[in-house]
Amino acid sequence: MSSAALTGITLHESAELVIAARAGTPLAEVERALADKGQHLPFEPMDYRALLGTSGEPTIGGMAAGNISGPRRIQAGACRDSFLGARLINGRGETIKSGGRVMKNVTGLDLTRLMAGSFGTLGLLTEVTFKTLPVPETQASLVLHGLTDGRAVEALSAALGSPYEVTGAAHLPAGIGADGARTVARLEGFATPVDHRCQALSATLKPFGAAERLHAQASAALWRDIRDATFLIEPRERAIWRISVPPTKAAPLTESVGRQRQARWFHDWAGGLIWLACAAEGDAGAAVIHEGARAAGGHATLIRAPDAVRAAVAVFQQRSDALMTLTRAVKASFDPAGIFEPGRMYPGV
Repeated sequence: MSSAALTGITLHESAELVIAARAGTPLAEVERALADKGQHLPFEPMDYRALLGTSGEPTIGGMAAGNISGPRRIQAGACRDSFLGARLINGRGETIKSGGRVMKNVTGLDLTRLMAGSFGTLGLLTEVTFKTLPVPETQASLVLHGLTDGRAVEALSAALGSPYEVTGAAHLPAGIGADGARTVARLEGFATPVDHRCQALSATLKPFGAAERLHAQASAALWRDIRDATFLIEPRERAIWRISVPPTKAAPLTESVGRQRQARWFHDWAGGLIWLACAAEGDAGAAVIHEGARAAGGHATLIRAPDAVRAAVAVFQQRSDALMTLTRAVKASFDPAGIFEPGRMYPGV
């Protein structure tokens, strides 16, 4: 089922920081319209095309259905946190409107956020509405060199716990885009405050080493690579995993998986998100990675693998029995006949 014919921006109230578009509207079209008004989608959506080796056109509806979020999630929230409203068709053929044009505190079912991350399994989105924010005047990044994964998470936690409004926090181990390990914290805003915050954050991070400053252009280029996981594009035959865990559990997990699967990885969200590449032989590391993620209180998603592996290995990690019972009940209430993407996320759902 496709929303390709549902295109066009239906509302853009720049003064109110709101934009709405039909679900099949290319994301690039939305971003251009926002840029013309000095605005952007605050959650910095990732572009998967380079990593997956595809050439399709990302759409705003696909972004919403996948809850596609980037490095700025740690400060601005995920896609679902800016998702104000939606129109959709459920499995009964009913047209449903949820949410509106402003953020509200409400009781009851938050249908809009439920649709974010449902990957089209509950209904067909036909129109979506998002909150926007002004584009920062400039940005800069502080880079610490040579830290281990564990020490890097400590440094990034200190940066995020500071009052300096860090909008990106990543760790690139040795061999990921450079010879040595790099731990990176991003600051955005007006130029003069960014200068002052860089100086203050450098002092805060001094116990972890001297911080190098990347200015706007170099900083933006680095964060595009982090956002789109371009460090792991090659070799193409390797499997790619996206693993979400508590930051304090990230370093032990990558050490364990790296030892068993000869993996390469980097950390985003101060360690809360791990991008990991490993050999695709057998189960592409699914048993090891799923067990490690489960033990750490997180979960893993298989993003890229050869067709034979994807046919044999579940893309989404199986949840607990209680969560699966709830998932099946939600699916049945929206789509009792199983019309929308049956089995896409979990077997029999």
